[in-house]
Amino acid sequence: MAATEDVGYISHPLLAEEFIERRLYQLQLADAAKQGHTLVCLPTGLGKTTVSLLVTAERLQEVGGTALLLAPTKPLVSQHAEFYREALQIPDDEIVVFTGEVRPEDRAELFESAKIVIATPQVVENDLVGNRISLADVTHLTFDECHRGTGDYAYVYIAERYHADADQPLVTAMSASPGGTKEDIEIICENLGLDGVEVMTEDDADVDEFTHDTDVEWKRIDLPQELLDIRDGLNKVISDRLEQLRELGVTKATSPDISQKQLNKISAELRKLMDNDQSEGYQGMSTHAEIMKLRRAVTLVETQSVESVRRYFERQRNAAESSGASKASQRLVAEPKVREAMRKIERFDERHPKFSQTRILLAETLGINNGERVIVFTESRDTAEALTEFLGQHFDTERFVGQGDKEGSDGMTQTEQQETLDRFRNNEFDVLVSTSVAEEGLDVPEVDLVLFYEPVPTAIRSIQRKGRTGRQTTGRVVVLLANDTRDEAYFWIARRKEKQMESELRKLKGVADEVEEELDDDQSALDQFDGDEASDASDGVAPSAATNGGSDAESQPGLADFGETNDDTESTDEASDDNTSDDNADDDSDTANDSDAESDTDEEIVANAGTDTEDVEIVADQRELESTVARDLSKREGITTRLETLAVGDYVLSDRVAVERKSVADFLDTLTGGDRSMFEQVGDLVRNYSRPVVIVEGGDLYGERNVHPNAIRGALSSLAVDFNASILRTDDESDTAELLATIARREQETRDREVSVHGEKSTKTLAEQQEYVVASIADIGPVTARSLLEEFGTVEAVMTAREDDLLDADGVGAVTAEKIREVVGSEYDGE
Repeated sequence: MAATEDVGYISHPLLAEEFIERRLYQLQLADAAKQGHTLVCLPTGLGKTTVSLLVTAERLQEVGGTALLLAPTKPLVSQHAEFYREALQIPDDEIVVFTGEVRPEDRAELFESAKIVIATPQVVENDLVGNRISLADVTHLTFDECHRGTGDYAYVYIAERYHADADQPLVTAMSASPGGTKEDIEIICENLGLDGVEVMTEDDADVDEFTHDTDVEWKRIDLPQELLDIRDGLNKVISDRLEQLRELGVTKATSPDISQKQLNKISAELRKLMDNDQSEGYQGMSTHAEIMKLRRAVTLVETQSVESVRRYFERQRNAAESSGASKASQRLVAEPKVREAMRKIERFDERHPKFSQTRILLAETLGINNGERVIVFTESRDTAEALTEFLGQHFDTERFVGQGDKEGSDGMTQTEQQETLDRFRNNEFDVLVSTSVAEEGLDVPEVDLVLFYEPVPTAIRSIQRKGRTGRQTTGRVVVLLANDTRDEAYFWIARRKEKQMESELRKLKGVADEVEEELDDDQSALDQFDGDEASDASDGVAPSAATNGGSDAESQPGLADFGETNDDTESTDEASDDNTSDDNADDDSDTANDSDAESDTDEEIVANAGTDTEDVEIVADQRELESTVARDLSKREGITTRLETLAVGDYVLSDRVAVERKSVADFLDTLTGGDRSMFEQVGDLVRNYSRPVVIVEGGDLYGERNVHPNAIRGALSSLAVDFNASILRTDDESDTAELLATIARREQETRDREVSVHGEKSTKTLAEQQEYVVASIADIGPVTARSLLEEFGTVEAVMTAREDDLLDADGVGAVTAEKIREVVGSEYDGE
């Protein structure tokens, strides 16, 4: 493809004219990313999104299809959409935004017609699990802030589905801070299916001219004695609880300064006791939970605001008084030293000393130094709101928090977030007080000061926060540290990890080929481009100048696609949705000449349950996306998942089988006053499905909560006997998915039943009522009932038929005929 360059800008058929300035390092990275599935590492504020956009433009021009860009937050999605619509010569209505605010049915239609889809990963994950969209025609997938691609985060699931489903896949993953070690970065590559790593740091000559130094300093603060007394009282309780764990033999530590790593080890030891069914393990785990709550309270006292401590204690009191409260919550608020700490914090009428230090720094920046904008980051929403109110008395200040409502705090809608950022960019107010929602990737304007109200103990978040300054001019970062508190530990942890990450990124520039070799063979064989470029990339990503430190545009294969450099021109410009029982009664197994009413013995049913003939369908409730069960099912061959807002149950497996899935904790909640009791929920199942199933998933049913074992046994007995529900136990979410798949195959393949989502209690048709009456005779089942009605025509004729005549119906053997006549013809004896 030919392309020309207007001086200083990139020219391309799909790019707006004179919009993207030409920066050599961005062109180098984009060219490398075109060659294969690539991790692009570039410091915050230097245009990672531009790199992805250049690859998208080239990919759509050359290959066609659809491009999909994923970003972790709704504000970031909106920002990317605005940039893409300005930068690309593609109609705005073909660049669509997917968030939870767009109806699922609308998303399915929009996805079909869109050229570019920009979405939060959770929405795409939901649509894939619900079988609403297909990734087959997606020719470029971008993971923004790809360091999130670990564990159960939606990026991992989407990447797996994309590499499996796309006809011509290409992945670009972007982050300023992908991980603290080489191993961390390799995990990201493995999870997202990447086979190349491209790194640019501020040390690169092409990058250095676009960055400025950022001075980092910290201000030390002494806590008043009143707060120290509250902290010390809580620490004594922690030491007491650790002593209890020491007596169990799971730790030797009793100091309240115990690290989280040590606490994790204690938890692992307690789980070993639980696995051996030792009651000490359950007692110890409850004590461990109490310690975690106490540590959180200490952290708030030391590092946050007095208001955040008050709100935390209030939430603990409410939790302890609620029905089904955990033992840990109840013991916490009953502990005398904790109650004394609560009283002291209520009487404390001063502000945390960090408040006054924050005000001094803002006055210095905005007043004495004539600065224009400041961002204050804090971990706690409670602190953010208290700080916004306090600073608002002196400066024009607004908060920036996430969308979720929390107890005592309303979130911000996507529109409110966008409007707040727009006003901040336009200098309509001076100070933005933000939680972590503004850390990642948001195009927050250049600021004069980034203030860390507290240090964060991760390199990734520290780098993201500091990236808000130092883009256009020298920036300043200040970290507030409360002396002799967790602040100091967190600061040094982050500092060490950040230096380690910077070192690893520099090393990666020289060992990118080694990283690629260490990735799984499956990844290096992932589908590449068609044509010549595909053959070049088939053995891995070709080394690029971005990796090898080169800066000559002519050394970049395909770089001319984004514009050629004139000989006399210096290249310094920028480019959630959201009971089966064995059907033994249908079998006539007493005689070899009698066939089973549904053509299978129980043994054959079990054997055939794992045989795939055609896709079976499993309908999952939207709320089940909070677990991994629905995602697991959606990846299985021969299973199609569909998402619905189910009126009853969590999963529908056939016209007669619906499942209510409960974790052990959820099951106990429903017995102790949840929103709807277990009996109401199962009652709904029974009224709509003839084979209701309750799955109880996970750990120890009798030891997790303060519920008497006999109460649990009584509830299980009632569900089984009074409601005729099958109660099944599973170990974990994976085990649950396997069980659901097995039941669904048994129902739909072996029993040839269809999936039916009732939604509400429905009136049976006359035929269904007739089948129901006949099927109830001697528990012969629906298939045999239909056969008898087809043979005799009416319920009455079936009831009056002779035993020999009953044998004429398909699937009815001597044993079944005898049972029918016995039930129909025997005299009633109610005694």
